[in-house]
Order: sequence, then structure tokens, then C-alpha cells
Amino acid sequence: MASEARSKSREIETNFADVHPPLTGDEAVAEASRCLFCYDAPCQRACPTHIDIPGFIRQILHRNPIGSARTILDSNIFGGSCARVCPTEVLCEGACVDNTLLKAPVQIGRLQRHACDTAHDVSMKFYTPGPSTKKRVAIIGAGPAGLTCAHELRKRGHDVVIYEAGKVAGGLNTLGIAAYKITTDFAMTEVNRVLAMGVVLRLNSPVDGRKLATLLGEFDAVFLAIGLGRTAPLGIPGEKLKGVWESLEFIFQTHTKPLAKCKVGKHVVVVGGGNTAMDAANAAIKLGAKRVTIAYRRDRDAMPAFEHEYEYTSGNSVHFEWNARPVRIVGKDGKAVGLRCIRTKLSKSRRDAKLTDIPKSEFTIPADMVIKALGQEPLVDLVGAIPKLKLNKKHRIVIDPDTGATSVQKLFAGGDCALVPMEEVVSAVQSGKIAAAGIDAMLSEVKR
Repeated sequence: MASEARSKSREIETNFADVHPPLTGDEAVAEASRCLFCYDAPCQRACPTHIDIPGFIRQILHRNPIGSARTILDSNIFGGSCARVCPTEVLCEGACVDNTLLKAPVQIGRLQRHACDTAHDVSMKFYTPGPSTKKRVAIIGAGPAGLTCAHELRKRGHDVVIYEAGKVAGGLNTLGIAAYKITTDFAMTEVNRVLAMGVVLRLNSPVDGRKLATLLGEFDAVFLAIGLGRTAPLGIPGEKLKGVWESLEFIFQTHTKPLAKCKVGKHVVVVGGGNTAMDAANAAIKLGAKRVTIAYRRDRDAMPAFEHEYEYTSGNSVHFEWNARPVRIVGKDGKAVGLRCIRTKLSKSRRDAKLTDIPKSEFTIPADMVIKALGQEPLVDLVGAIPKLKLNKKHRIVIDPDTGATSVQKLFAGGDCALVPMEEVVSAVQSGKIAAAGIDAMLSEVKR
């Protein structure tokens, strides 16, 4: 039995190995040689953090990966993480002119990983805090947006304290992305790079409206990078049954315990059609589920997940039930045993198109685990408790896109809690950079 358990553990570890192994030095140089080093490079314009992509690729070509890493990290302090989890297929690589000329873009993501990993392997330290300004900034949330803002502020000499509600820093980049894309250990190396700048991190420190008001009085500026809250409920009977999981809760376990000890059903149904749903489905397959099905209420064309995520997921033998709206989680003895759905169709009228149910089309998908992946809800209680804070109809914080400033004096915001939906780590990083520049500009005006 012990040998069987060890064999199963090794199999799961293999399942979670890198989808794209890191490039060797020679492979990186060969790949870099494919770059056309475009003027006004479309890949750089497509990158939310505007990394000098031709520049760092040229440095790799000349066998200077350390310099290449510095070029990357100057624009994106989470360059190593983004090299692993960024949707390069729709950003930099999607814009690569080789897509037009050769139907095969330069592998920018893998080149970026090569540079950042090389610098990490030799423990390169590129940054030091700027001369002290005696100004103090509080940051609420230790995800990529908050940490990036902290790093940029320390480079400018401001003191920074981060308040993080959880036990671990890094936000979803550390715990909320499937472990086959990024490991917790690597994600923490990028967190530690920021903390090494003298950032004070206070874990297990949730902030409510009253606490935020206190921080606004104590600090010269506050940056809200609180992200979003729990996974949205399905709103159907049976959600309290044993075996019903939130998608992030399911993914979290792959970062917080040995993979062989992670819970997974034999027959798993994931409800949703976004990238997180794909992550959860793939993780379930890799953990050993016999059958995994994704149920989505619309058709494939309406699915919000990226095409490359869908292709990878379908390639892992995940089944899809299109136009399947959940109506009830079927239970027996307090446990989930299936997901009851009804078929839907798009009814087109002269004025609009609505999704409607098809009468007498209900069916049940057997499942001993149902994973809800409908996206996260805003932290309404927190943002709603801040007087004069302007929100949009979806309870996202309205900000100045050029500075990150909110409607409240000294209060800035960015990341998923703000007006513009982020969705990717790289976009959260950019929002942190924008807010840091906005805060620094405000503090500079105050000094005058």
C-alpha cells in the first residue's frame, strides 16, 4: 500500500509539472534570434506594463540574461510570475508580427522566464530604496497590485506598510492560480523581492471601513488593493451539500498541502466558462478525477475563457456541456451526487437577444464534486462603508485612470477592486505602478 501511495504521489507531481519546460541557454539564444526587433514593436504596445520586449530579447541574444532580467523587472517587478501565467497568446505573442509572417510568434513568455529565472538562480538584487522622504503610505492588500505599488514607492523613498487580511502575501498570484502554472515557492520569491526593499508587511490584518478611516488619518496616503471577495453563489438549491466547492477554495488547496492529499471527486462538474473554471477543471484532472465536465449556460462562442485555455482544457479530456443552466445540485445523505441542468437557447427578437430555457430539457450530470466558478463578488461591505467613495453600478471603485486617485482625498485604488476589470496579474501590476506614480506626485506637491 505504501509503494502504491508513493507511485500515485509521483504521478500527480508529474501531472503538475511545467506545461512548457524552461529554455536552456542555447535554446533561449536560438529563440531570441527569431525576433525581428521591430521599430515601435507591437508586442511592447500590447504589454500592459510596456516592457521593452525587443530590448530584453536582444540582451538574451547577446547572452546577457541578467541584463535582460533587469530590463524586464524595471517595468514589471512580477516579471517571472507573468512569464508563467500571463495570457501571452492574446497579449505580446498575439501581437507578434511573426503571427502574420510565419504563423508562429516568438516565444516571448518563455524568453522572459529564462531571463528572470537566471537572475533569480544567482540571487541578483537589482533595487535599493530611494533617499527617505519621511512620507508614509499604507497599502491594503498584498496582491500583485499592492506589492508593485509598494516596490515603486520604496524606490522613491517613501515608507510603506502593507495590511494583508490573509496568512500569506501575494494574493491570487500565490494561491489562486492553478499550481501547474505557477508554484507557491516561486510566487513567494517575487513577494520577497518586494519585501527586501524594506516594506513592512502585516499579515492577518483585515481592514474595515472604520480601520481605513483611521489609516487615512495616520498615513500620508492609502492605496486600496483589496481585490474581490468570495466566489459568486449559483443561487440554486443544494449549494450547502458536502462536495460543493468554491473554485478558489479548490485551487488554494493545491498550494497549501501536498498534492497527493488534495481532495478531488471521481466525477467533477465545474460550473462556469471563464479562465478560473478552466484552471479548476484541469487541476481536477491532474489530481486524478475520472471524469471532469464543465457546464456553461451559453454556447462556446460566448465563453469568456481565452481560446488557448479552452484548447488546453479540452486536450486534457475535459468534457463540455454547452447551453446548460444549473437548476439544482442533487443530493443524497447530505452529499452531492449530481448537477441538474436545463438546456438553454438564445431567443432573438427585434429588440434584444435573451437566454431562455428549453421546456422539458432537464438532465442530470453525475457528480460527487461540484465546483462553482462564476467569478468573484466585490467586497461590498468594505467599499460601501467608506464615505464619499464613488462606485460604479457593479460596486467597483471609480478611479482616475492616470493616477489611481479615488473620490476620497489621499485614497488611491487599483487592481480588481477598481473600476477597470483586471483579470490578469500583469494588469494588476500596471495599476500598482500607476497608483505609485500618482501617490508620489501628490506627496511631492504636498512637500512644496
